[in-house]
Amino acid sequence: MKPRWKGKGSEAKASADPMSKIVSQLHSSLIRSVARGLLLSRNVLIEADAELSYLFNRARFGRSRITSQEEKQWFQLDMEEAFYLCFSLECLKGIGKDGSIKSNKELWEYSKSEKPAFPISYKAYSHLRHKNWVVRSGLQYGVDFIAYRHLPALIHSEYAVLALSKGDNELNGRLRVWSDVHCTVCLCGSVAKTLLVLFVDSNSQGTSSPSCLEHYTVEEETITRWNPEQSREDQTSLRNQTNLGTI
Repeated sequence: MKPRWKGKGSEAKASADPMSKIVSQLHSSLIRSVARGLLLSRNVLIEADAELSYLFNRARFGRSRITSQEEKQWFQLDMEEAFYLCFSLECLKGIGKDGSIKSNKELWEYSKSEKPAFPISYKAYSHLRHKNWVVRSGLQYGVDFIAYRHLPALIHSEYAVLALSKGDNELNGRLRVWSDVHCTVCLCGSVAKTLLVLFVDSNSQGTSSPSCLEHYTVEEETITRWNPEQSREDQTSLRNQTNLGTI
């Protein structure tokens, strides 16, 4: 499926302002502000001024929370987003309800306690973010993530993403039977998205600490519906060839 840009000139705008540059600006702003994120169940809340709010929206991290304060905004990050900023980009610190700063190991353990499949979902999330894709929640489509080539204002999302643990039947609760595959692919096709399955292999490294992630590998597979209109030969061309052969 080809990229579906929104409007004339959108592709040129994206080329002139790459996602790597936008995320780098957010990274610098978070470091300057010594940003802290409050752990709250499966989310992390961050207080942001006008500049940081703008960059969070630009880089597509989190969602703004409406408050009565005009000068300050709160952004709600998913666990994968927060851990990416803390662990991979090293520009955010997580704090507990008691105000203590959490180490990456403590944040890792907290995330696993809230979401047992977190090591798999995080590896899939970071895999796409490292490739400069914009990654958002795919809950409304029944998948883990939605991936955009650039900002959603410029282009429609291309992939509906499922993160599965390779060889671990306890974590692979989806796509285990053909009907699951068929329903998921049909849903993706109805909203003009390609199903991207990321198989995460832990390579027997376990989940004891976030350092194990460097040994994890990701295998990408896309699943699409077969379209006979695109696959069959041109019947008109075949008839012409037959006619020429009988002359």
